Amino acid sequence: MKTSRVKVQYAKTHLSALIASVQRGEEVVIARGDVPAARLVAVEPPTRRDLGFVAYTVPSDFTEPLPESELAAWEGGE
Repeated sequence: MKTSRVKVQYAKTHLSALIASVQRGEEVVIARGDVPAARLVAVEPPTRRDLGFVAYTVPSDFTEPLPESELAAWEGGE
C-alpha cells in the first residue's frame, strides 16, 4: 500500500483527489507542519451479520403485571 503525506492546506484544497487515491488503495497522512495529525484510509465494507444467533423466546406471560413481591423489590421496598 502506498502512503502519501500532505499538509492540511493541500488536503483542504484537493480533498476529492485524495479520496479518489484512497479508493484506489492508497493511504494519505495529513500533517500539521511536520507532525502527522490524521490518516485518510478507505472504509471497509460492512460485513453481513445474521440475526437470531441467541436462542430466546419471549414468555407468554411477559405482558402480565408483576407479582406484588417482585414489584416491591423493583421499587426499592421489601
